[in-house]
Amino acid sequence: MSILLAWSSTSFAELVVNNNPASSRASGSATLNWSASDASQLMEDDEPLEIGPQGSTSVTTTVRNSGSASITSSAPQQSTQIRDTFGYSSQPSVNARAALVMDAQTGEVLYSKNSNMSVPIASITKLMTAVVTADARLNMSEEITLESIDFAGAGGKNSSSTLRAGDKMNRAEALLFALMKSENPAAAALARTYPGGRPAFIAAMNAKARQLGMTSTRYAESTGLDPHNVSSARDLGILVSTASQYGLIRQFSTTPTYDFNLGYRVLKSNNTNALVRNGGWNINLSKTGYINEAGRCVVMHTTVNSRPAVVVLLGAPSSQARNSDATNLLSWLSTLPKRV
Repeated sequence: MSILLAWSSTSFAELVVNNNPASSRASGSATLNWSASDASQLMEDDEPLEIGPQGSTSVTTTVRNSGSASITSSAPQQSTQIRDTFGYSSQPSVNARAALVMDAQTGEVLYSKNSNMSVPIASITKLMTAVVTADARLNMSEEITLESIDFAGAGGKNSSSTLRAGDKMNRAEALLFALMKSENPAAAALARTYPGGRPAFIAAMNAKARQLGMTSTRYAESTGLDPHNVSSARDLGILVSTASQYGLIRQFSTTPTYDFNLGYRVLKSNNTNALVRNGGWNINLSKTGYINEAGRCVVMHTTVNSRPAVVVLLGAPSSQARNSDATNLLSWLSTLPKRV
């Protein structure tokens, strides 16, 4: 059944400002449209995340049948300072090639493994794609038609997808596809439809990385298929901290399931992160990634024991190993002294 979900202005404001854990996650079928007030308020949410009890924070992915809108963002532009002061006992071992756990408030590194090593990052790339899209303050209701070039892949890799050339969606749907389902054609289309096209978009990605102090990071394209997209766990800790200040990115990246109504068919879609789908942890932001050169990767912004934290895992040998590593690090975080 097709469901049209809608905000009231009051409930929407409560979701954005308070990140209300009592809100329910929505699984519906709809076209995402935005009123100017809704979109601008969501993108201007740069307040610290509300810290609630451990457990899954429920956020509602909602739609509203009203007018076009332009995104605005007031996310801070300064780089996150990381303090390498980790030294907690009984640290867990992980299968991933590189890992980082960082206190998101203080910048203190709680856990590190090869965190300065620059490696391919696969679809973790899409997190910067989302930040650049948000910073551009584009009309999120503008219709985008997927073209064959969006399916051409990158770095010699083809793009497997349930989407098709000719599919139409607005920019908000394309961003939700890219963050939640990690659809490569959607991320490619976001770059193609950026002012100045793909070259300008890639330039903006690298400029943002330099601005944030991500010194080990280089972007070649917007999807993550190209192994020349490289970064380090340290740099991605900075990116996750920055991206977590955008309400829209938090909401879209942690939507567990959504039915996209493309007019002539509905695509039932699930989040690529099993920890988000299962709902056992308070995950505020999430992105997974995989290509052969990168292995299995995941980044998350989470809250454990009232401590906001960033978790980065790069190069796990399998999805099971990645999920095991992430669970072990989150469980270990829960044993640390509670943040007060």
